[in-house]
Amino acid sequence: MTAKTRNHDKTPAKGKPTPEVRGDQLLRELGARVREARARRGMTRRILADDSGVSERYLAQLEAGEGNISVLRLHQIASALNEPVSDLLREDNQKAVELTLIEQFLKRLPAHRLIEVRSQLIRDFGNARNNRMHRIALIGLRGAGKSTLGARLARMLDYSFLELDHEVEREAGTSLNEIFLLYGQAGYRRYERRCLENIVEQNANVVIATGGSIVSEASTYDILLSTCLTVWLRAQPEEHMARVVAQGDTRPMAGNQESMDDLRRILTGRAALYGQADVVVDTAGKTVEQSLAELSKAIGAEKILRRAS
Repeated sequence: MTAKTRNHDKTPAKGKPTPEVRGDQLLRELGARVREARARRGMTRRILADDSGVSERYLAQLEAGEGNISVLRLHQIASALNEPVSDLLREDNQKAVELTLIEQFLKRLPAHRLIEVRSQLIRDFGNARNNRMHRIALIGLRGAGKSTLGARLARMLDYSFLELDHEVEREAGTSLNEIFLLYGQAGYRRYERRCLENIVEQNANVVIATGGSIVSEASTYDILLSTCLTVWLRAQPEEHMARVVAQGDTRPMAGNQESMDDLRRILTGRAALYGQADVVVDTAGKTVEQSLAELSKAIGAEKILRRAS
């Protein structure tokens, strides 16, 4: 291969900068941000050098866009400037002041309040409820009645009914047990998210029965909350266990106290996440007909049917 051919192979697509050009641009942007952050704080280069442990000469090169800085040194400089490293490396050239203030506000909140804030943001600024109400997602532990109530609700509304775990098995071409054995938890989560995205994209009118643990995967749960009217089917731990056993699954062992304790811990641990649902329907002590009536009322099924007609 000639030198001319090798150079031709590295020629970028028209209008697209080479990695070298893009790298030079990033260094210039990084240098400008360090210079601006230093100026905002009224720091001379000497003061920043003393506070960060990075030489004044190197700082001058960095601010001129000529210093290919290491991660460690950049962290030292960011700490001295009291500036997040991510802000110095961001892709966009401008960052709204409001966004900075929001980030600072969120950082001051305790972790358990962040769940509430995220839920409220999705409700207020995500897809409006009217745009989500024709995709109804049922969440909750096994034995909550998601499959039974979901199928009956779908028939009532003349919607499609899909069980997310069945879609995962169909996509993978094998059972859930095999998926976990072959790909582990992470592999299952990838299938789960991809299948949910496909369901949302391909179905305008659908009832979805989800796996009990979907709320534990933040990014997938966010998709569900922002694209579907989400309903938590809630019951007492003893009822969850009894219903699963009644369905023929003897693995939980209803008489096993350790299994019941585990179930209670799972329910307690997920309660705040399940609570982000748009609607909560308590199925405890109710027949299927009673629970279906409450579910229909809670989601406004009559309004949906009137609009359809």
